[in-house]
Amino acid sequence: MTADKLANRAAKLALQKKAVDVVVLNLKPFGTVCDYFVICSGESERHVGAIADSVQEGLEAKGTHAWHLEGYARKRWVLIDYVDVVVHIFHEKTRQYYLLERLWGDAEKEEFSD
Repeated sequence: MTADKLANRAAKLALQKKAVDVVVLNLKPFGTVCDYFVICSGESERHVGAIADSVQEGLEAKGTHAWHLEGYARKRWVLIDYVDVVVHIFHEKTRQYYLLERLWGDAEKEEFSD
């Protein structure tokens, strides 16, 4: 699966669990460590966990396995690394604190909604 399709699929899987403010940032022009960030929020720790599970299980069903996972135990900011795509699932308050989209404000942004 290409990186852009993987990012779009991850965003759609997050939406299936009612993730909030789902965006995909295209980081390819910046020559960073990955091509895309998928960023979304959950309204509680349980919601963040459900979104993370949905993304991982949905992508594994298509043969794509995460290279690295961080933050799942606390569920305030879960990072799922697929090498070319990094999925960030935030608790809403944690997302407001880190403002990842502002840090990458020059990146092309695609918003997803159901």
